[in-house]
Amino acid sequence: MRHFRYLILAMLLAVGVSPMALKAQTVRNSNNSTVGYVRSDGRVENSNHSCIGYIRSDGRVENSNHSCIGYIRSDGRVENSNHSCVGYIRNDGRIENSNHSCIGYVRNDGRVENSNHSCIGHVEGMSREWAAAFFFFFFN
Repeated sequence: MRHFRYLILAMLLAVGVSPMALKAQTVRNSNNSTVGYVRSDGRVENSNHSCIGYIRSDGRVENSNHSCIGYIRSDGRVENSNHSCVGYIRNDGRIENSNHSCIGYVRNDGRVENSNHSCIGHVEGMSREWAAAFFFFFFN
């Protein structure tokens, strides 16, 4: 389940939305509890506002120590820090693993679902790309 959540987050970055262009975004779990935020400067915070990572405008995703943990490519490809493909995000919000099997969805209304369409979270004021990236790289 953790891998799925990480994959969704990374995939949401794939559309190439610039962190500087967005205001603070809120991510909630299926119980509607806040699990994190993505700030306009790309800083990713947990529910206590502690920094847990960064989403860079070039698609690089870093942990809180600025070590690279992955990449989001403009074509929807999601890579780990070794540049191995771990999945894809499609324009319609479908999230796939590296074998192109569906592992979830991010809906236009902000609902994040697993492959069985069960809700695992919600995003407020965030693009589908950023939401997938948050769940993929940072949500435990």
